[in-house]
Amino acid sequence: MPTPIDRAFQSRGAFLGFAGIITAVAAWGIWGSDSMFPKEADPRGDPENWSQEELRRWLNNRSLLPSSTATRAELLHRVKDNLKRP
Repeated sequence: MPTPIDRAFQSRGAFLGFAGIITAVAAWGIWGSDSMFPKEADPRGDPENWSQEELRRWLNNRSLLPSSTATRAELLHRVKDNLKRP
């Protein structure tokens, strides 16, 4: 006598649901999350006048991943170092 799990694996709906999940994950990987969830715009003006959150956002938008314990001065120094690079 088949168990409920056996019947679930034999059903077409479960297979299509699993295939749909795999397709969604593949699409997310190919197109990335940037087009689906756009990033916040970069702060404008002189970095000296940016808040600590704006400094973090600027670094995060460039995948420079600032330390969670970094001070504002450290963040500002890192932004200035990377502003000049192409």
